Amino acid sequence: MFAVSLQASGVQVADEVCRIFYDMKVRKCSTPEEIKKRKKAVIFCLSPDKKCIIVEEGKEILVGDVGVTVTDPFKHFVQMLPEKDCRYALYDASFETKESKKEELMFFLWAPEQAPLKSKMIYASSKDAIKKKFQGIKHECQANGPEDLNRACIAEKDLHMGICAFQGHHALGRGTLQIHIAQVDLPAHPTFVFHCPCTGLQLHLSD
Repeated sequence: MFAVSLQASGVQVADEVCRIFYDMKVRKCSTPEEIKKRKKAVIFCLSPDKKCIIVEEGKEILVGDVGVTVTDPFKHFVQMLPEKDCRYALYDASFETKESKKEELMFFLWAPEQAPLKSKMIYASSKDAIKKKFQGIKHECQANGPEDLNRACIAEKDLHMGICAFQGHHALGRGTLQIHIAQVDLPAHPTFVFHCPCTGLQLHLSD
């Protein structure tokens, strides 16, 4: 995680970015072919001169890709993010509450630890510019590494909104931990350590 005191960067947002957000947000009655062309996920980046937020070419998943060329859309989405640079993204996610299932957009700020500090700073300071264009977004995730994109962890962060599952994965706090240990040679009094990637907490169990 990084924390810096930043002012607005003055970065602009391309019209195409706004159009894509509107198309993803407004679910019109469409033909099957039009639905297939709808975006499931899309990634945005800064232009080469760092003055505008644009759509990153080739970094999208269409609804029609799911089950055809893309088996697990969220896993595919995570793999599209660069290891050593920052990005913004929109993902049309499925959420579950106690009462129902629903699909809503989620905004991501991807700022991996290996990204250059300058890139982290400009993406952080420009986030408000793109968020102002994405009116009505209820779900947001800032990820600094793959562990922050664990589906159960994302659901955990949205528990306060009544969300109990994200993309079919239930929040860790809402389930029962079941541990199966094979019959192997163990010390007389073994100690097991379980680590939660979401909270950083460790559970120590001893005989």
